[in-house]
Amino acid sequence: MDNKSIYQFNVDKINGEHITLSDYKDKVLLIVNIASQCGFTPQLKDLVNLKSEFAGKDFEILAFPSNDFGGQEPLEGVAIEQFCNNYGSNFPIFDKIRVRGPYANPLYKFLTDKKENGVLSCTPRWNFHKFLVNRAGAVVDYFYPFTNPTSSKIRKKIQRLLSADQ
Repeated sequence: MDNKSIYQFNVDKINGEHITLSDYKDKVLLIVNIASQCGFTPQLKDLVNLKSEFAGKDFEILAFPSNDFGGQEPLEGVAIEQFCNNYGSNFPIFDKIRVRGPYANPLYKFLTDKKENGVLSCTPRWNFHKFLVNRAGAVVDYFYPFTNPTSSKIRKKIQRLLSADQ
């Protein structure tokens, strides 16, 4: 397995199901750290709209709740999923994790460290930081929390990745 791809990692869905990210092989992914009590929380609806826009294409959003920023994710387990369902969530939600610092989840250590991913270094500054991953599982870009998921910048990059090497 290529150690420069996210496919080497295993994660747990919010329902406890243990999966390997290689299940998402050949898909373009937007990986987002979310929180229920954040000023950016309305972006959950925008993520739903983005997922719907690319329905039927090889695109997925992976949401990782995190309490790393201002204690803005006080919920646990199924309560997080129920909260996201209020926004019509149509993408997988994973267990609450750490996304920065020495205790960061291994996936996020990979996403944020150029020494690990071979492309870029970028530590999430707040909730709703987004990482774009290509079909090969490589990190290709990131977007700060203030960049709306339905912005033309994100949509065009997703479309470009979906159109490449089909």
